[in-house]
Amino acid sequence: MNVAITGASGFIGRAVAENLRSSGHIVRAISLRGGLQGGALAGVNAVVHLAGEPVAQRWTAAARDKILRSRVEGTRTLVAAMRDQPPQVLISASAVGYYGSRGDEILTESVPPADDFLGRVAAAWEEEAQAAEPLGVRVTRLRIGVVLGPNGGALARMLPPFRLGAGGRLGSGQQWMSWIHIDDLVRLYIYAIETERVNGVYNAVAPHPATNKKLIIQLARTMRGKFYVPIFVPSFILKMVVGELSIEVLKSATVSCKKIKREGYTFLYPSLASALHHVK
Repeated sequence: MNVAITGASGFIGRAVAENLRSSGHIVRAISLRGGLQGGALAGVNAVVHLAGEPVAQRWTAAARDKILRSRVEGTRTLVAAMRDQPPQVLISASAVGYYGSRGDEILTESVPPADDFLGRVAAAWEEEAQAAEPLGVRVTRLRIGVVLGPNGGALARMLPPFRLGAGGRLGSGQQWMSWIHIDDLVRLYIYAIETERVNGVYNAVAPHPATNKKLIIQLARTMRGKFYVPIFVPSFILKMVVGELSIEVLKSATVSCKKIKREGYTFLYPSLASALHHVK
């Protein structure tokens, strides 16, 4: 297939593009900056949409505006380019930030979005992607959890302290984190492209969420042979360092992947131990 990718230079985009090429697909990286030229999607069978302003930054008013506009206006531009030559399928990224902080509640795809910043951003992002459906495009939205992988993702910031012998929980450490290994996320994208029944919204998370405390303990075990000083970062320190983003870091979301498993997807790394073993 001929697959176009937005955000192809990012951590996830690079991995998806590499896997697609190794599987024999033709990959075309496209940029949404400045709009799309006519014919940008000519001959394209599938579109993987990953582009968006990074969320992991201090949420100033200007940053919040960029985070929202990059997703809403970027997706709108992409769908507009499909009107003349619609692809067969659009796989659009979303995020488990859609759900907000809901403690121990099991979050399925039918749960409504949170009335907070990321909840509103994710809902608007998905709505723009759905606008491709009247064009005859199969639209699949993947609500992505915390991505674990070497050389990028969440662990890019977490591993250095552990390699130096220190690291610890954030806040109480009891908040639930719904995660996914980068290899599984990439395979999910391929699966969604190639499987026609995968249509609508799916949670892209592994079967077993973990508390922040459990993640830190498992990460320390994985980095065996290193002296480990158990520390923790209080909530007020996080807020001083990253501002309003600290609210997102301390959220608790127990997200279910049962829907995508029912579609036949099997996870390579269902457990946190197996995932961390392959990213240390």
